[in-house]
Amino acid sequence: MNDDLPYWIAFQRVSRLGRVRFGHLESHFPTLKDAWHATESELRATRLDGRTVDEILKTRVDIQPEDELERLHRHRVSAYTWHDEQYPARLRQIYDMPPVLYVKGEFEPEDDLSLAVVGTRKATPYGREVTREFVRDLVHAGLTISSGLAAGIDSTAHYATLQNRGRTIAVLGSGVDIIYPAQNRKMAAEIVEHGALISDYPIGTPPMKENFPRRNRIMSGISLGCLVIEGNEKSGALITARQALEQNREVFAVPGSALSERSRGPNLLIQNGEAKLVLTAEDILQELNLSQEDRQLNLPSTTEPVDEEQAAVLKVLSRSPIHIDEIYRASGMSMPEVSSTLTMLELNDLVRQVGGMHYVLTREAHAIYESKRENSNGGEQTETRTAENQLT
Repeated sequence: MNDDLPYWIAFQRVSRLGRVRFGHLESHFPTLKDAWHATESELRATRLDGRTVDEILKTRVDIQPEDELERLHRHRVSAYTWHDEQYPARLRQIYDMPPVLYVKGEFEPEDDLSLAVVGTRKATPYGREVTREFVRDLVHAGLTISSGLAAGIDSTAHYATLQNRGRTIAVLGSGVDIIYPAQNRKMAAEIVEHGALISDYPIGTPPMKENFPRRNRIMSGISLGCLVIEGNEKSGALITARQALEQNREVFAVPGSALSERSRGPNLLIQNGEAKLVLTAEDILQELNLSQEDRQLNLPSTTEPVDEEQAAVLKVLSRSPIHIDEIYRASGMSMPEVSSTLTMLELNDLVRQVGGMHYVLTREAHAIYESKRENSNGGEQTETRTAENQLT
């Protein structure tokens, strides 16, 4: 362990200390331990402004550095300074890198290939479905998914990663011991087992509104690029996208309806030339030079329907959400039959409910029936050509 680490953690409790002021302390004192124990006159002799010195003097009265380290151990949290090997290498490249990063879980070497997936907290069924599909393919291509654990697109991205047995990093606007929103506590515990919760805020820091825009720089900073899926013009997702641009990261956006306020953010990023329009995960992989012509995504297998009822329901469904009442009217089946059939199709990963009793075909089911339709059309065309040849 770095003997100076308790003092890095202690200084992180001083609200006015960031990258630049930590640098002033490092350049003036042999160690941060020396800086912590410096006299007032010694501190005022540094390049720190008077208000910051006053804040240090006030803060250190109530803080014991060794106690701060013990608190981390109790919460099973690690702290890495920007000098430590475990500190994400890509994060060192950004201007406003955090002096100390708190981690619950583990960084792995493969996390160097990560993509930030961000979007609105008020996601539409379309946004959630797009997120699930992009994340699944990105995970199977070997990418780690980073996001902010917020409701909506963030939560969908983390959950889809876990479902597909991938690694995911959640960047918090609070201490890593305080999960916000509270309903994501169970998912946060799973993320610790398959990735990490990270923050530059000391443990015990509540999720204050002003924390979230700043944490976004870490989300994009640890990643190769940023994918925006839904958000209005003032969305935090757009803040992340623009921070990614400042950090020289790639920015991608999924287009949406011109009539949807929640698609206005990504649509404007595309229109302004700030983001690359992407329709599939493959578009992202190609831009990041991670794609190979012969690469096969490790997608889960899909079970075809086994009875007429399932085939009848699948015939009605498409990639656009359809309400169960519409399925009932179009299928000619009773409502109990429709409901039980949809349940079986969901279990076989052929159908997904996207909210409000609306259902869509999964991509696998869509591919199966498109292929069948093409084969069927091809057979008809072959028969037609054969008949024409016989006549001539």
